[in-house]
Amino acid sequence: MTADDIRVTGGATVVRGHGGRRARAVVVGGGLAGVTSALQLAEAGLHVTLLEGRPRLGGLAFSFRRGELTVDNGQHVYLRCCTGYRWFLERVGGAHLAPVQRRLDVPVLDVGRAAGPRLGRLRRTNLPVPLHLAASLATYPHLSPVERARVARAALALKKLDPADPALDGIDFGTWLGRHGQSARSVEALWDLVGVATLNAVAPDASMGLAAKVFKTGLLSENGAADIGWAHVPLGELHDALARKALDALGVRTELRARAERITRTDDGHWTVDLPGERLEADVVVLAVAQREAHALLPEGALDDPDRLLDIGTAPILNVHVVYDRKVLRRPFFTALGSPVQWVFDRTESSGLTGPGQYLAISQSAAQDEIDEPVAVLRERYLPELERLLPAARGAGVRDFFVTRERTATFAPTPGVGRLRPGARTRAPGLYLAGAWTATGWPATMEGAVRSGFSAAGAALSALGRHYDHPLQEAA
Repeated sequence: MTADDIRVTGGATVVRGHGGRRARAVVVGGGLAGVTSALQLAEAGLHVTLLEGRPRLGGLAFSFRRGELTVDNGQHVYLRCCTGYRWFLERVGGAHLAPVQRRLDVPVLDVGRAAGPRLGRLRRTNLPVPLHLAASLATYPHLSPVERARVARAALALKKLDPADPALDGIDFGTWLGRHGQSARSVEALWDLVGVATLNAVAPDASMGLAAKVFKTGLLSENGAADIGWAHVPLGELHDALARKALDALGVRTELRARAERITRTDDGHWTVDLPGERLEADVVVLAVAQREAHALLPEGALDDPDRLLDIGTAPILNVHVVYDRKVLRRPFFTALGSPVQWVFDRTESSGLTGPGQYLAISQSAAQDEIDEPVAVLRERYLPELERLLPAARGAGVRDFFVTRERTATFAPTPGVGRLRPGARTRAPGLYLAGAWTATGWPATMEGAVRSGFSAAGAALSALGRHYDHPLQEAA
């Protein structure tokens, strides 16, 4: 599809479509991918309508009210190397609300030792890569000297890999680690410590290509690439309220509780999007929904093999929320070994909790075995574990205990998933795909979602004859 013309009025570029009118775009899905696409298309001069079936924007990174608390559905973090998501935060005016650590520092508490609990840390220095992690690895107490040396050799081998190599997509991370001398303890205490949180899969279930992307980009690209950032306010303030404000400022029409029912290509080469009680006409349609929903909406012939979308599996994440009547954790977060507990974050301030007490969120990735467990069972499992990890929790009163479950939190990063992930363009001119599950090169992260929004918008504008300045020029 090409635009009839592109006119510049008052300094603003306006993309003209059929008949000389302003080109119109409909973005289906108001998660990070959809919001990013809508922002980019509107900034390029298109008239944009954003449709979201839920009563809020943000997709699977959102907040809700529970009594006096504002609760995130799950703990979401990002790294300094996540330049796409950092762009998003800047664009909606929320970067100061989700700052990054000054320097990577991850407390790792091992309670599985016969000699008693021991705290270790994964930290970086200001030395160049890979020396920035050398001191931390040399003193990491949860591995033996031999294991540390083998980890260093594996890291150097990993640094030489190309994550985009299709051959890496066909093998699993666990097999690669085994071939490179990594013990079960090294996998548990280091590789899976990072990998489960970022990939949402243990090493034997993860594509080596995606694992290489995570570790090479996060730990072996730049000195500060793995510094951790997280929202110090509810996610809804960033992904819903501030995002909606940015969209409104560009004149985007945002419709919540508006679920697209059908997408049809018209005889004159344009599109209609049907939703209850309304039909929208468009020159461009971006499907920024989950893979199964996209499959259901795709018109015939849009992809060579649309059923491959159904072969992209999903993986769950469980979050356990505990409100104590006193402060039991002094750090903003920590991760655990020798315990079913993975990562624990202090969400007291961000949730709006008043009075004495502390609110902790436990994030459990790759939670296939627990995602459907009753709350009572999880309470019996996790409260004693928190007491084992945090002596101050022993004897503390529990003011509230609840669980949030995302059964389809991410796409499953299994070996071979790379060949299933489609790009932004479809075979139908004017129809584009976005979402963390598309071919971004990244695992299912907020970063991948934002980058997919860039790709969809860029492809659409290129087809309309509009030059697209990618926000991340080095990644374009």
